[in-house]
Amino acid sequence: MFTHISRPIIFISLALAAIAALAIVRATQEQSSRDILTRAARPADHRISYGPNEFQFGELRLPKGAKGDGPHPVAIVIHGGCWMSEYGLSYMGHLSDALAEAGVATWSVEYRRVGNQGGGWPGTFEDVSRAADHLRKIAKNYHLDLDRVIAVGHSAGGHLALWLAARKNFPKDSHLYSADPLPLRGVVSLAGITDLRRAGTACDANVPQLMGGSATDKTTIYNQASPIELLPLGVPSTIVQGASDTIIPLEMAKEYADAAKKKGDDAKLVVIEKAGHFEIVDPQSFAWEVVRNEVLALLKVNFPAKGK
Repeated sequence: MFTHISRPIIFISLALAAIAALAIVRATQEQSSRDILTRAARPADHRISYGPNEFQFGELRLPKGAKGDGPHPVAIVIHGGCWMSEYGLSYMGHLSDALAEAGVATWSVEYRRVGNQGGGWPGTFEDVSRAADHLRKIAKNYHLDLDRVIAVGHSAGGHLALWLAARKNFPKDSHLYSADPLPLRGVVSLAGITDLRRAGTACDANVPQLMGGSATDKTTIYNQASPIELLPLGVPSTIVQGASDTIIPLEMAKEYADAAKKKGDDAKLVVIEKAGHFEIVDPQSFAWEVVRNEVLALLKVNFPAKGK
C-alpha cells in the first residue's frame, strides 16, 4: 500500500514518464516524416500536360464520394527542393491525395528546375504561371470551380506559391507580365522561402543558380521574384512554419508575415510546435490536421465527416 507521502511522488513520476513517452513518439515521427521523400503516394487520377516540355505537366486528383460531382475547389500544389532538378513532385502526392479526400481537387504541378534545360529564371516561373492558367482549359471537363482556387507550396514551392499570387502586380514591361492571370483566393505557404535576399536557409547556395546571378548583379529580377518585394499580394496568405524546422528558419516566416501585415495584406502566421520541415506536408504526422484546416478555411470548405 502506498504511503501518504509516496502517492504524490508516484503521480509526478507517472506524469513525467508520460511526457517523456510523448516526446519520444514526436521525435520518432519527425524522423519518419522525412521518408515522405521516398514513400510512394497513391497515383494521381490524371496526368495532364500544360506544355510540350517533359517537365510541363500536372497531376490532378479529384474528390470522391459525396463531393465527387463538383464543382470542386482547387489547390494548386507546388513542390519544393531548392528549385533543383534532383527533386520532383512525387513527395507532394501524399498531401495532394489527403486534400482530395477532404473535398479539394489538387493540381500538383511539375516545372523546369535548375539543371533542366530552360530551368531557372525565367523558365521556372513561366512554367508555374502556365500551369496555373492551364486550369482554365481543363476546368469544364473535370468540374473545377475557378472561383475557388488557392496555391499551396512547400519550401521552394512555398516561394513559388506566394509569387504566383503576386503576378497581377507585375509591371507591363516585365518579361513575366500577364494581362489576365488566373485569380487566386489565397495562398498557403508551408515553410516557404519568402525572401530571396535573406541568408540562413538550406537553399542559400541555390538562389543565385535559380536567378542566374547574385542579388547585387540582378536587382530588377530579384525584385520581381522575391515574395517580400511583391507585397501587398492583395489576397489572404497563411504562412505555416514548424518551430523545429532546421531547413527554413522560423524568423523568415515571422519577418514576411509582419511585412505583409504592414502592407495591408490579410496575412496569418501559424507556428506548429515541435514540427520540422517535412511534418507539415505529411498527412501521417501530428501537424497535418492544422495544415489541412488552414487550406480548407481559405477555400471555405467543411471537412467531411467520416463515412460521408
